[in-house]
Amino acid sequence: MTWTQNFTPITDHLVLSSLVALIPILYFFWALAIKRMKGYMAGLTTLLVALAVAVGIYNMPAGKALMSASQGAVYGLLPIGWIIITSVFLYKMTVKSGQFNIIRSSVLSLTEDRRLQALLVAFSFGAFLEGAAGFGAPVAISAALLVGLGFNPLYAAGICLIANTAPVAFGAVGIPIIAMEGPTGIAAMEISKMVGRQLPFLSAFIPLYLILIMSGWKRSLEVLPAILVSGSSFAITQYVSSNFLGPELPDILSALVSLFALAIFLKFWKPKNIYRFASEETAAAVDPLDESSEKEPVYTKGQILHAWSPFLLLTLFITIWGISPVKLALTGHYEGQNFLFGGINALGKLVTFQVEVPGLHNEIIGSNGLPIAAFFKLELLGAAGTAILLAAIVTKFLVHMPVKDFFTTFAEAMGELAKPILMISSVVAFAYVTNASGMSTTLGMTLAKSGDLFPFFAPVLGWLGVFITGSDTSANLLFGSLQKVTALKVGMEPVLALAANSSGGVTGKMISPQSIAIACAAVGLAGRESELLRFTIKHSLFLLLLVCVITFLQNGVLSWMIP
Repeated sequence: MTWTQNFTPITDHLVLSSLVALIPILYFFWALAIKRMKGYMAGLTTLLVALAVAVGIYNMPAGKALMSASQGAVYGLLPIGWIIITSVFLYKMTVKSGQFNIIRSSVLSLTEDRRLQALLVAFSFGAFLEGAAGFGAPVAISAALLVGLGFNPLYAAGICLIANTAPVAFGAVGIPIIAMEGPTGIAAMEISKMVGRQLPFLSAFIPLYLILIMSGWKRSLEVLPAILVSGSSFAITQYVSSNFLGPELPDILSALVSLFALAIFLKFWKPKNIYRFASEETAAAVDPLDESSEKEPVYTKGQILHAWSPFLLLTLFITIWGISPVKLALTGHYEGQNFLFGGINALGKLVTFQVEVPGLHNEIIGSNGLPIAAFFKLELLGAAGTAILLAAIVTKFLVHMPVKDFFTTFAEAMGELAKPILMISSVVAFAYVTNASGMSTTLGMTLAKSGDLFPFFAPVLGWLGVFITGSDTSANLLFGSLQKVTALKVGMEPVLALAANSSGGVTGKMISPQSIAIACAAVGLAGRESELLRFTIKHSLFLLLLVCVITFLQNGVLSWMIP
């Protein structure tokens, strides 16, 4: 039996209905930031609140509400949970094999300055992983690397979440932009151009903002040349690639250009003062020329390359997994004549499962009057986590790790991540219930009523969508059509509204429950998600404000920037 979504369940009043739709979101903030619940408890109870609102107020049939929650929970396990497990597993392998000591030394050989390490690892390397994989891998890997370098775990997680703002819109080989073309009818290339005329402003600013957070204004000025190299090289490449190549490569190219530009620059320039954390002040006071002071071991280029090989393999496999024909073959959807891809396609079909969600598939009528499809999707071979696992398997042989240690390390990673993955599954389930019941659309429709101020509030829709779903892609699919329709009503260029949705969404990534859980899990802080949320939320709101202002100006005095 079908059920039609009702977006104004409270006496057909949109504003009152939106206040009700906010209840689960406000509860989550209260539970995590004020009550300071453990992450998995906050996630589970938020899911219960969302189910209660969906069934009790939105009149969603209980069976459909529960099945939508189960659909989200499965998605929380694969691909998201699978990425976290394999990422942490690979990192732990490098630590146990002793290779991470060499990685640490190689980064320190470039710079011992914590500010510059954050730019290299959190900003540039993290952006590369975002462009290649997305779905939590960038924060998980880069945060773990920073912890290994000596960063405070909570600090490392927060820094990486904020740094991840710059690349999210073009993440996973441009999927967030590409996905918006279908439901809106506007070419992905045009959306890419517009996002590429918004985000570079943010991308150029993020390196400075990171260092300001870390060390304050005075000490930021000490490394201003490096900040300018990092931010400007990234922003310029992001603009050029998004406007002339398309949405697939901006992150990968921008990250590589930024990473190599800063690394080369640091060969010729060093800050006058080396910045270390307060806990390292004693070490910083030691004269580096004093022969009695402890020296970092000197490693050969071959040893350094060998130590980095797990992450080079990670990069290689994730990049291969992102190539369109490969991705299609791995999921059993390749239709070409290539013999190799045909073989992979046959295997991909065997381990790819797409099952209709019972009692939910095509049984909810959405805002467009059409039934909404609902599937349990398990792409075992095509998942990014599987690419990371293959990198870990090859790494086992490269670092000569005994079989017993290999499986023990995997079991340790699984054990440490049990509660974080429970939180992730519950918050993704909450997101699915919110969407299936119509609560997300209620909130979107309310913001769309802002009239002439809509250009200012358009990015808030994206921010809200990413907070709820944990994904810029999902937020674009959720609110893309609404953005286009509202833009036409208020006289705004639709492509600007769609870009605003994606650009605003990137600022919500750092407070998304999924992102918070992933970051805490990666650095071994499961249960301290509330502290991380309190650290990131003010930065999320500030950066969102910047995107709102940029969009508002581009709708007016800067309208010449619209392609």
